[in-house]
Amino acid sequence: MNGGDATAAPAPLDWKFSQVFGERTAGEEVQEVDIISAIEFDKSGDHLATGDRGGRVVLFERTDTKENGGSRRDLEKTDYSSNRHPEFRYKTEFQSHEPEFDYLKSLEIEEKINKIRWCQTANGALFLLSTNDKTIKFWKVQEKKVKKVANMNMDTSKAAGQSITASSSVSTSTNSSLANGGCKDKSSSNLSYDFKFPPGGIASLRLPVVTSYETSLVARCRRVYAHAHDYHINSISNNSDGETFISADDLRINLWNLEISNQSFNIVDVKPANMEDLTEVITSAEFHPTHCSTLAYSSSKGSIRLIDLRQSALCDKHSKLFEEHEAPGSRSFFTEIIASISDIKFGRDGRYILSRDYMTLKLWDINMDSGPVSTFQVHEYLRPKLCDLYENDSIFDKFECCLSGDSQRVATGSYSNLFRVFGCGSGSTEATTLEASKNPMRRQVQTPSRPSRSLSSITRAVRRGGGENPGVDANGNSFDFTTKLLHLAWHPSENSIACAAANSLYMYYA
Repeated sequence: MNGGDATAAPAPLDWKFSQVFGERTAGEEVQEVDIISAIEFDKSGDHLATGDRGGRVVLFERTDTKENGGSRRDLEKTDYSSNRHPEFRYKTEFQSHEPEFDYLKSLEIEEKINKIRWCQTANGALFLLSTNDKTIKFWKVQEKKVKKVANMNMDTSKAAGQSITASSSVSTSTNSSLANGGCKDKSSSNLSYDFKFPPGGIASLRLPVVTSYETSLVARCRRVYAHAHDYHINSISNNSDGETFISADDLRINLWNLEISNQSFNIVDVKPANMEDLTEVITSAEFHPTHCSTLAYSSSKGSIRLIDLRQSALCDKHSKLFEEHEAPGSRSFFTEIIASISDIKFGRDGRYILSRDYMTLKLWDINMDSGPVSTFQVHEYLRPKLCDLYENDSIFDKFECCLSGDSQRVATGSYSNLFRVFGCGSGSTEATTLEASKNPMRRQVQTPSRPSRSLSSITRAVRRGGGENPGVDANGNSFDFTTKLLHLAWHPSENSIACAAANSLYMYYA
């Protein structure tokens, strides 16, 4: 990515299996509601959230830093060296969304979680946003200490026989003063009730005693942001100001304040006056990681628009447009379909945008709108099969993408539960194919040491691919379009990837 950098490219990473949650046994049938539909690390990398088609959100927490006695930053300050890779354990889960029915439109609303985004933590509590097709919810997950109190009961059968516990007597004292300087109320009766306890106390009476504190995790829905989208929500993204977020559907992007659930501002509207004139829709949107007034959104035509909220209230004009012009004579029936961008992600420093269309990953420099700086071929071997993919609707699958914390590598999924990792540093030829299983290199094939490239002085585009053979996938296996790896996330500070294969969550490290 650093064009003028003469340093040697980093060596390809050696990926190893770390953990799996929800692993299927051989022949086990996967329930539709258990299929994972969203994955997201928080900014610290200490927590991981997944959402599924059943509307549940499952949280995992990192354990290896706690076992080593502190955070990685603390360990680096000491002489203690940790070679441990990130390890997670199940923390809690809760039902985020339920199936609904829109009576005005006679439309069923699925409970499936489309996106999850972590918000800033406060007072030891975790906050996150989750959304289905129509409704966004703001959740607070907090540990609460529940006091466990001993039983407060008295054995009535024993108490009945001990009449001396309470006896009434007539006070014969003539002293009207009390021990603490008070005076008896002379208007009241001289009758008093003296509680007399036998030596050794009463065995049947137990006073309340706090015996222990039980810690339980409680998920509470703080706010519900609803009735703001006519079309299905495809993206939500937090602003770096910690106060606002955006939600995007096919035609509009709305800006919300986390504290206000009954009002949002429409900042992008691509809906034409006549719907017959509609030529493209919004497919993904994300805020810049550090500039709170900048956001990007992608379209079904393969373009990315960068907009500045300071320019106008309705951002109908973009400040920058990123698109790659197709080569003359290369247009086909499938050109527009496979050009549609399914996901975009900013790099951690905000300099680069990664986009995923059906066939490729593209890396864009926000300072250079002439074309992508790198293009990575994900599964070029599928190009002869586009007609079959169109027939079984696989061509409309929406694959996600992610960048490493240092923006030196990118990753995305493919079919047959495969995912690919590419190096995008200067001079890097890294292009690794891995399988979401306990042995990620099981079906690994050697990728060319120097992949094919086409260098243009205008775009500086790098095209990279693996071994390509029509009729089989990159590993020489027959196509399996039913097992697709759509969702994955890269740990923000370490070389660790979490990816979803149906209802199983696999984690790898390098």
